[in-house]
Amino acid sequence: MNAIKKTRRLIETQPASQAAQTLARLVRALESEENFHLGDLYQLDYNAFELAIDVLKEWRLDRYYMSKAKLHDISVQMTTLSR
Repeated sequence: MNAIKKTRRLIETQPASQAAQTLARLVRALESEENFHLGDLYQLDYNAFELAIDVLKEWRLDRYYMSKAKLHDISVQMTTLSR
């Protein structure tokens, strides 16, 4: 199971926990491209901290693929317009 799914499951099953609240704030900050206080991650236990790091890695990878998809889309549009 990937980190994003694990995080969703944690937030759904333990919404009052510090880990769930911190991870939810992290995800909101990533989605909205707003600031997130990194010190909050250090307050997490080791497993939740590792999960947060994995979320960051997956989020970065997904953004790369999203950018690649957008590049492909614009390339197709340009090809269509130039015909």
